[in-house]
Amino acid sequence: MYHLAQLNIALMSAPLDSPQLADFVANLARIDELAERAPGFVWRLKTDDGDATALRPFGEEYLVNMSTWRDVGSLHDYVYKSAHVEILRRRKEWFERMRAAYSVLWWVPEGHRPTVAGARTRLQILRERGPTEEAFTFKKPFPAPDAENRGILAGFDDICPAT
Repeated sequence: MYHLAQLNIALMSAPLDSPQLADFVANLARIDELAERAPGFVWRLKTDDGDATALRPFGEEYLVNMSTWRDVGSLHDYVYKSAHVEILRRRKEWFERMRAAYSVLWWVPEGHRPTVAGARTRLQILRERGPTEEAFTFKKPFPAPDAENRGILAGFDDICPAT
């Protein structure tokens, strides 16, 4: 069995402790709790204190979110069909627009915890080659390695409600 791993990075438009990001920070605990209670959620990267914002492997100006989920649909539903979408709608207030891919999906064996180094590699693969079985997106997802039908899954072409 496999789980879906995901990484997304965000370039902050101001320091995390700035007034500009205060509302984002005020919502973090609520949104993290929502993720952890969501159907299909498995694990997320965080410190022992539960803080993911303290981890800055891409540089001090970047926030990192990395997690594993039961499948693509579970993660998609959390991101685009839950209260999380409220935060997505406001991302332009807090984060710079990134021209290169900033979010990537890939499969890991059930129980495996992806590393930041491995996630960085997946993001680089996506940036260099586009969606492949190694690194893909919601728009062009690939099935788990043990799936019966190994063709490309139907993508999520629905309009993002956050835009």
